[in-house]
Amino acid sequence: MMQVFRPGAELPDDKDWWRGAVIYQIYPRSFQDSNGDGIGDLAGIIHRLEHIKQLGVDAIWISPFFRSPMLDFGYDISNYCDVEPIFGSLGDFDALISRAHDLGIRVLIDLVLSHTSNQHPWFQESQNSRDNHKSDWYVWADPKPDGTPPNNWLSIFGGSAWEWSGDRMQYFLHNFLKEQPDLNLHNPEVQDALLGIVRFWLERGVDGFRLDTVNFYFHDSQLRDNPALDPARRNATIAPEVNPYNWQDHLYSKNQPENLAFLKRLRSLMDEYGATTLVGEIGDGQYGMQLQAAYTEGDDKVHMCYAFDLLSGNEPSAEFFGQVLRTHEREIGDGWACWAFSNHDVTRHASRWALGEEQRALFASILLSLQGSVCLYQGEELGLTEAYVAFEDLQDPYGIRFWPKFKGRDGCRTPMPWTSDYPHGGFSSHEKPWLPMAAEHLSKAVAVQENDDESLLAFYRRMVAFRHARPALERGSLTVVRDSDGVLAFLRVQGDERLLCAFNMSAEPRDFTLPEGDWVADPEAPYKADLSQPIAPFSAVFAQQSV
Repeated sequence: MMQVFRPGAELPDDKDWWRGAVIYQIYPRSFQDSNGDGIGDLAGIIHRLEHIKQLGVDAIWISPFFRSPMLDFGYDISNYCDVEPIFGSLGDFDALISRAHDLGIRVLIDLVLSHTSNQHPWFQESQNSRDNHKSDWYVWADPKPDGTPPNNWLSIFGGSAWEWSGDRMQYFLHNFLKEQPDLNLHNPEVQDALLGIVRFWLERGVDGFRLDTVNFYFHDSQLRDNPALDPARRNATIAPEVNPYNWQDHLYSKNQPENLAFLKRLRSLMDEYGATTLVGEIGDGQYGMQLQAAYTEGDDKVHMCYAFDLLSGNEPSAEFFGQVLRTHEREIGDGWACWAFSNHDVTRHASRWALGEEQRALFASILLSLQGSVCLYQGEELGLTEAYVAFEDLQDPYGIRFWPKFKGRDGCRTPMPWTSDYPHGGFSSHEKPWLPMAAEHLSKAVAVQENDDESLLAFYRRMVAFRHARPALERGSLTVVRDSDGVLAFLRVQGDERLLCAFNMSAEPRDFTLPEGDWVADPEAPYKADLSQPIAPFSAVFAQQSV
């Protein structure tokens, strides 16, 4: 194992620290603006790390801050090894890692390996001709005889996944914006270059990576058409209903078996650096859990993956959660999941699921009781709802394309409220931040909730601490024991510790029969419970059993 200098205090050398960890996602544009330009930055993150420390999480995941024309706000990278100036500098990043490590917080960064910006030098060279050194670094294909694209593949951002280049008289593949051409990972040189980028950031001391669209790395080399998807199997899990992307079964444009060999190469590199981790994002509406299992089984690929099952708009009933957890139990094998209810790509779950104040605490307790690891999205600990963003203020090209049926992702990306002062809640001193501060968020600001023991922020802190205090919650098995009539209940078991977690998701008291054995209410649980009484509305029971 390679010895690497990690700035800041020495963290415990636990190669399994990520199992059961709580990771806090930071969307840097909207977290804290330190220089008054209306855009959050790395120095702003440093300034607010104490808030994250108080929350009790194990790590932060920072969405992209690399050099980029910002057409997809950092997910279109033009230089993987430098910081976009609006976010600061490499020196700022080094300082961020050092300060985070001093606070005992590990740092993961968002790495986009499936595609680059069309302004990346690799693409600039690749499109110049068909015989230059990087001509095969992207996915190029000739048109059909009638000039139309090579096949029927669609872009998640709408329209064909192919864009014509007059320079090469060929089409290039883009699964997202046309300004985000897909890399050709069938080319070993491309793989080597990407692994070199991974090593660059590991050498700077990062503790791991969140891998954007990890199932999109490879395409079918024969470029076969995707078949139509049975309408009964359509869903809006990863694309809005108005997008015909949902009408295809994406058998050939992604999810290719060649990906497993590359993930093994990537994991081998990570293992050189000790206690690091990989979190893969699986964007698929039909095969998410199967891919999650395949990518995380054994100890030679991705450490953990998340799919979109609990990021969807499905009604959050006990039956739905039970179905997801039973499927996970059946599919995952020895793999590892990473769960989230919200992130930068989906409507905030407080709005998506129409949760009241009590429900937001209850759902936090459910999330933080699941088997696997957990991602929290900035602001969910405050109970933030989806913000309304007027069309003239929209920044997201996805929302602009499908407005008004789909309003895009800006509503979950508005600035973090630190104080209740209008208009910008302590986020920025700029006259007009890149997205407006939602007025309704000001009353939920960190400063408002900070010293209130009854606040949602205080509840999140207690629940994170409770998770860390119970090995069964961090790393134990999960078995569903009830998912009906508004009650979701499961057993978490680790060694001699058995913990029953029962959640009343309904607005009425619910009777609940304890499993066989002697059970006592957990005295440290964030909910106080009398096991002889029905479970109160929007409340939970955590009970221990000695073995």
